[in-house]
Amino acid sequence: MDPSTRLIHAGQATETLARTVGPAIQRGSTVLLPNSRALYEEDLGYGRAGLSAQFTLKSALAELEDATRVELYPSGLAALSGAMLALLKAGDSVLVTDGIYKPTRAFCQKTLARYGVRIEFYDPRLSASEVTALIRPDTRLIVLESPSSLTFEVQDVPAIAAAASARGVLTLMDNTWSAALGFKPLSHGVDVSVQALTKYACGHSDVFMGSAATADSEIADQLDAGIHDLGWAVSGAEAYDILRGLRTLPVRMARHDASGRAVAGWLARQPQVLQVLHPALPGAPGHELWARDYTGASGLFGLVLKPAPEQAEHTFLDSLKLFGLGFSWGGFESLALRCDPQLFVRQFPRRLGGPLFRLHIGLEDPADLIADLAIGLKAYDTAAGR
Repeated sequence: MDPSTRLIHAGQATETLARTVGPAIQRGSTVLLPNSRALYEEDLGYGRAGLSAQFTLKSALAELEDATRVELYPSGLAALSGAMLALLKAGDSVLVTDGIYKPTRAFCQKTLARYGVRIEFYDPRLSASEVTALIRPDTRLIVLESPSSLTFEVQDVPAIAAAASARGVLTLMDNTWSAALGFKPLSHGVDVSVQALTKYACGHSDVFMGSAATADSEIADQLDAGIHDLGWAVSGAEAYDILRGLRTLPVRMARHDASGRAVAGWLARQPQVLQVLHPALPGAPGHELWARDYTGASGLFGLVLKPAPEQAEHTFLDSLKLFGLGFSWGGFESLALRCDPQLFVRQFPRRLGGPLFRLHIGLEDPADLIADLAIGLKAYDTAAGR
């Protein structure tokens, strides 16, 4: 044969691979099938559906989520929007917690509304009976996030899920905060559990991915069809990276949890602090529900300082040396963020009495983080003229 032909067909993948601790990363859009009949009879006919690393990650996530099937998406937001698109149609109505992640809110208000889906936001502080009282004849889905983004309200998820199910309404929960370790939505009656794998599952702030998990076969088929019809895919290399992070997730989350509680407890005793919004902290808003339903926490919580000029807020953050100033969270690093500029979109705003900050406690020594925050709080006082 001509050298060009020989080079095309030389060095093709072997039929058997050596077994390693992690799955093989298969890079391929084309899947070669064994015979002509298999072209239209095999489910795996195209690489976009996933290969070894993607399938292994789905299996591991199903174990984590107590799910029968899991779908992967190229980001956490894509998982939320993709799951909703798969479950909803024009004419449906959706109840969405007012404390939802801001980009999810924008998707609901802009994209879903444009395609004829009615959106109604509800106060995350409502009881389960008050939430389900808002259900209309055309309500198809309730979208929860607990604890809420930025303000960390804890909802009575099991009661809302049970009441919704009794009315024939589906529930979907963004469970990124607990990463399906401290709380398992499907085991508490929720129909679809979504998380941004970008955050704790990855653990290193360098991969975008999301997942939607369910124990319902009909819903699983709808999610799968949505993935196929919209053409979403994740790469094998990135699936491998998420799976690698998943192996150490329990160890890392235990450190995030313990350090987060230590820092939150210290902050709650400082004179500059009005309140700490950490559900695992005794006395914090939502602690009773958290203690009843959760087995652990993460490193993410809110901090409300006593009122001061806006410049003092900037001075507080700019004085921190160990906390990076950035969005996202869930990695090994500690982060801090001003939240007030994001709260204007809320339909049911919280009156917190002072500026709101969000802290993510990473894997650094908590004593060092506390020392860093002490410097920042002192600078805050000085800038406020106290």
